[in-house]
Amino acid sequence: MVFTSSRRIDFPMVDLAGIAYYPRFWDLAHRFYEESWEYTCEMHYNVILSKYRIGFPLIHSEATFHNPLKYGDTAHCKLSIKEIGNTSIKWYYEILNQDNILCWSATQTTVCTDMNSITKKITVPDWMRESLRKIVEK
Repeated sequence: MVFTSSRRIDFPMVDLAGIAYYPRFWDLAHRFYEESWEYTCEMHYNVILSKYRIGFPLIHSEATFHNPLKYGDTAHCKLSIKEIGNTSIKWYYEILNQDNILCWSATQTTVCTDMNSITKKITVPDWMRESLRKIVEK
């Protein structure tokens, strides 16, 4: 199963050519990532950060640009998890336009950290691992 969500491509997201400025894809990805926590763990990502004091900084990202997103397009994201390791999670994104044309895909790895000591890796908690399995690729 995958998590899906959509967002419109607004004017501040595009360059002079009228297409999404490339860093905006990572911004979109992070917005979809944040939304996915409500689907998987049934809580806002801010609760994970502030109440549980668990963070997931990005440590690796590989992306491919397939087709442009234009001003006024709707970006549809399909987000899944390729792997949940002991201390890391590998996420997979596909962003398509309203015509179901693949525009961007990426694999991103985050590491589970203690927010009180952001450089200290910790094990992905069992309760979280169970909830995240909703979107693990099989």
